[in-house]
Amino acid sequence: MKYIKKLWVILLIVSTPAFGGEFIDGMDDIPLMEGMRQIQSSNISFGNDESRFDEAYISSDKVSFKKAALFYQNTLPQLGWILTGKKENALHFERDMEVLDIALEKSKPILIRITLKSKD
Repeated sequence: MKYIKKLWVILLIVSTPAFGGEFIDGMDDIPLMEGMRQIQSSNISFGNDESRFDEAYISSDKVSFKKAALFYQNTLPQLGWILTGKKENALHFERDMEVLDIALEKSKPILIRITLKSKD
C-alpha cells in the first residue's frame, strides 16, 4: 500500500504541467504565461489542412520579456517544441512541420508577438 501511494504521488507530480493550463486562443497548445493577457483584437488566423498561419499578441505590465522567454524556453520543450534560435528579444522554436516565433515588440508594458506557421 505504501508503494502505491508513492507511485501515485510521483505520477501526479510528473503529469502536472509547468504552466497553469490556460492557452493562447487560436494556438491550442501554446500556453499563456501567468501574469500575461492576450490581446484578442489582434489575433490573425488562416490556413487549411496543409498550411497554417496564426499570430497573437500578449502583454503585461508586471512580467519582463526575460521572464517570459525563460518560461517559454522551459515549458515549450515539454510540448515537443525544440528551441532552434535565440536572440536578445526573440525565440525560435520548431516542431514537426511547424515554426513558432516569440518576439518582443514593445518594452513598457511589454508586448510580445507570437507567430505559429507551417514550415515552407
